[in-house]
Amino acid sequence: MDRFQKVYRQGGGFSSTTEIWVDTQTGVNYLWHKDGYGAGLTPLLDENGKPVVTKN
Repeated sequence: MDRFQKVYRQGGGFSSTTEIWVDTQTGVNYLWHKDGYGAGLTPLLDENGKPVVTKN
């Protein structure tokens, strides 16, 4: 099994793309966004500033 699993995708093609990836070992969710030639990855945080964790 791959360590990271894509669980959500919005957009695509020549426009911007937003995806949520889950680390299957820790359960931490990451938000990835790209627009043109730029992209960024950051942990997805809840309303208290803590990482969103998906339980297996």
